[in-house]
Amino acid sequence: MALPACAARALGPPLQPERGAPARTTCPRRHSRVEAELAASRPGAVAASVRAGPPRGVSRGFNSQPLLDEPLKASSSVAGAARTPLFALLPRGRRRRMHDLRRRWDLGSLCRALLTRGLAALGHSLKHVLGAIFSKIFGPLASVGNMDEKSNKLLLALVMLFLFAVIVLQYVCPGTECQLLRLQAFSSPMPDPYRSEDESSARFVPRYNFSRGDLLRKVDFDIKGDDLIVFLHIQKTGGTTFGRHLVRNIQLEQPCECRVGQKKCTCHRPGKRETWLFSRFSTGWSCGLHADWTELTSCVPAVVDGKRDARLRPSRWRIFQILDAARNFHYITILRDPVSRYLSEWRHVQRGATWKASLHVCDGRPPTSEELPSCYTGDDWSGCPLKEFMDCPYNLANNRQVRMLSDLTLVGCYNLSVMPEKQRNKVLLESAKSNLKHMAFFGLTEFQRKTQYLFEKTFNMNFISPFTQYNTTRASSVEINEEIQKRIEGLNFLDMELYSYAKDLFLQRYQFMRQKEHQEARQKRQEQRKFLKGRFLQTHFQSQGQSQSQSQSQNPSQNPSQNPNLNASQNVTQNLIQNLTQNSSQKENRESQKQSPGQEPSDGSASNGTNDYIGSVEKWR
Repeated sequence: MALPACAARALGPPLQPERGAPARTTCPRRHSRVEAELAASRPGAVAASVRAGPPRGVSRGFNSQPLLDEPLKASSSVAGAARTPLFALLPRGRRRRMHDLRRRWDLGSLCRALLTRGLAALGHSLKHVLGAIFSKIFGPLASVGNMDEKSNKLLLALVMLFLFAVIVLQYVCPGTECQLLRLQAFSSPMPDPYRSEDESSARFVPRYNFSRGDLLRKVDFDIKGDDLIVFLHIQKTGGTTFGRHLVRNIQLEQPCECRVGQKKCTCHRPGKRETWLFSRFSTGWSCGLHADWTELTSCVPAVVDGKRDARLRPSRWRIFQILDAARNFHYITILRDPVSRYLSEWRHVQRGATWKASLHVCDGRPPTSEELPSCYTGDDWSGCPLKEFMDCPYNLANNRQVRMLSDLTLVGCYNLSVMPEKQRNKVLLESAKSNLKHMAFFGLTEFQRKTQYLFEKTFNMNFISPFTQYNTTRASSVEINEEIQKRIEGLNFLDMELYSYAKDLFLQRYQFMRQKEHQEARQKRQEQRKFLKGRFLQTHFQSQGQSQSQSQSQNPSQNPSQNPNLNASQNVTQNLIQNLTQNSSQKENRESQKQSPGQEPSDGSASNGTNDYIGSVEKWR
C-alpha cells in the first residue's frame, strides 16, 4: 500500500546497510538483530522498525514485538504514531498484566509437558521392572512361544486393575469402619458386646456358692394382669437413667405416654387404666423421696389400691386383702461401687441437695431428731469439704445401700440402743443380702449392657436401644489419695461387703443365662438336624416302596425272599436306622457328661422326636 507524500518525507529514505556491516552470508537471524540495533540508534527508529517489519525467523503475531518495561516515546509525526504497533500503544499496567499472563501460560504449558513426560518415563520404567519380575518368577514359561511381550502387557493390565479397584474401594468405603477392610472379621468371630463394654475379665472365678434357683431368674410377668414392677431407687447409683429406660425405652404393646415438660409418664396396662410400673417416672415419689425397702413393702400395696382401707366397708376390705395377697410385686434396684457412690453423693450435697422430703418411715412412724440428728444447721450443706462430710457420724451416706435394702424393723429402726452396734451391723448386712438375692432383678452401674441383658431375660421385655456405659462421671473427676480412699472404704464397710456379694451373684447369673441360651440354641439346631434326617429316611423309604410295588406288579409270582435287591435295600435301611439311633444316644451321653451341676438338665424332647420318626418309619414298613 502506497504512503502519502507527507508520511514518506517524515519517514525519510529507506535504511541502507552501513559500511563495514557484516554480510548476510553467515546467520540471517544474527544479521537481522544487528540491523535492528543499528536502526534503533538512528532517528525514526520506531517508524523504521514498523516499515521494515519483524526480523527474519520471527512471526508477525500480536506478541512478536519485545515487551517494553518503559513507555514508548510518542513519535513527532502523525504517520509514525499511526504505524506504531498496537501492543506498544497500550498503557503500562495493561502491558504488564498481559506479560504476566503470557508468562503464566508458558509456565503451565511447561508443567504439563514435564508431567506428561514424567508419567511416560515412570510407566516405561514400571513396565521394565514388572517385566523383569515376571520373567524371574515365570521364567520357565517364557520359553513356550513368544509370550514375553504379551505377558508383560497382561501383568501391567492386572496391576492397573488392582490399583483402580483400591481407589474405588477407598471412595466407596473410606477409613477402617468398613467391614470389608477388617480381615479379622473373616477369620475370628465377632467380639462379645457384653464383655467389651465394661472391660471385665474373660474368665470369672466365683467366690460364693449359689443354687440353681438363685441363679435362674425367670419372671412370668403378666402386664395385662395384676403384676407390678417396683423400682427401689438408691441415691447416686444411676437409677435416674435406668428409670428413664423403663418408661421410654421398652418395646410394649401399649408404650408409656410421656409428654413434653412433664417428668412423670403414664404407664397403663393394655386396655386398663392401671399402672404396671411403680417408680419415680410413673407414679412419682408416692411413698416418699427415695423410699427404702422398709417403706416400700408397707406403702406400695396401699398406694396401688388407692388407700381403700379408709373408705371401704369391712366386707369389701376383706376382699381387697385377699387380692393384695395374690398380687405379685416384683422389686428391682440398681447398685454401684460404694466409693464412687459416696463421692458422687458428696458432690451432689455440695451443690445443695438435702433430700429433706425423705420420710424414713419405719414401723409406722418417722425417726425423731434424737434418733436421726442432722449434720448441718442451715438450710442445706452446700459447699462442704470432703473432710467435714466424712467426719459427721450421723451421715446417712455411710452404708446407705445396706440400710436401704435391709428390713429396719429387725434392728429397732433408727433406735441405736436396741442392740449392740456389732450385732446390728451383722443383722442389717444379712437382711440386705437376703432381700437382694430374692429380688426379681438387680443391676450394677458398672455393667450397663449386662444389666440390660439380664433384665430382658428376666421379664421377657426388650429394650429399643442399648444401654450406654459412661466411664466419666462426677465421681471419677474427684482425685483422692490412698489414705482418703481407705477411710471412705472404712466408713462404708457394710456396703463394700454387700457390693462384693452382689457383683459375684450378678456375674454368676449372667454366665448362667448365657450358657442356658447357648444350650437352647444347640438343642434347636440338633432338633432341626434330626428332623431333616427323619425327612430323608421317609423319602428314602417311599421311593423304595414305590420301586418294590412296581417290581411286584410286573412279576407277581416272584418270591420276595428270592429278590436280592429287596434284601439289600432292607439291610441298608436297617443300617441307617441303627446308625441314627447310635449317633443320637452318643451325643446325648456326651452332653450329659459335659453338663455342670448348676446348669439346667436337658429334656428328652429331641430324642423322643427321633424315636417318633423311627417308630413311624418302622410302622410304615
